[in-house]
Amino acid sequence: MASETEAAAVIEDGVRRRDFINIAAVSFAGVGAVAVVLPLVNQMNPSADVLALSTTEIDISAIQPGQAIKSSWRKQPVFVRNLVAKEIAEAKAVPMGDLRDPETIDQRTKPGKENWLITLGVCTHLGCVPLGAAEGENRGDFGGYFCPCHGSHYDTAARIRKGPAPKNLVVPPYEFTSDTVVTIG
Repeated sequence: MASETEAAAVIEDGVRRRDFINIAAVSFAGVGAVAVVLPLVNQMNPSADVLALSTTEIDISAIQPGQAIKSSWRKQPVFVRNLVAKEIAEAKAVPMGDLRDPETIDQRTKPGKENWLITLGVCTHLGCVPLGAAEGENRGDFGGYFCPCHGSHYDTAARIRKGPAPKNLVVPPYEFTSDTVVTIG
């Protein structure tokens, strides 16, 4: 009888050792997989210079009514225009049926700040930078922006009115952090 008890103890110990080896092997493989996958996933995160450019603050206190400036956000030009009442009225007077990409000026500006039009300065046709933000530049047939590359004309609300561009100039995400500072991004 002693030999049966000893055999059962050996089998019981053998199973326990085998279970430990299996658990250790699976754990080792899991740690190895994490060690391999983590750097691969981490390298897809944006770099520090991209994160630094994710938002841009612009001081708008020096922009006079009727004037526009060019700035930069995510390595793309941004137009910030202080619209006058006449430009706002002209934009509101345009029937939506006349627009290729219908948007009202209220949809393109913030409530209570409809005189501030902020758009990316990239033509939606092939990515040229339209004219019209600097003093004396051609503003096209509708008083907004003109793309010299292929002749797209934008109105005072930066909506496409004539030419090959399929869409309006893009309005980036932005918010007013104070009466004189706007944060884009």
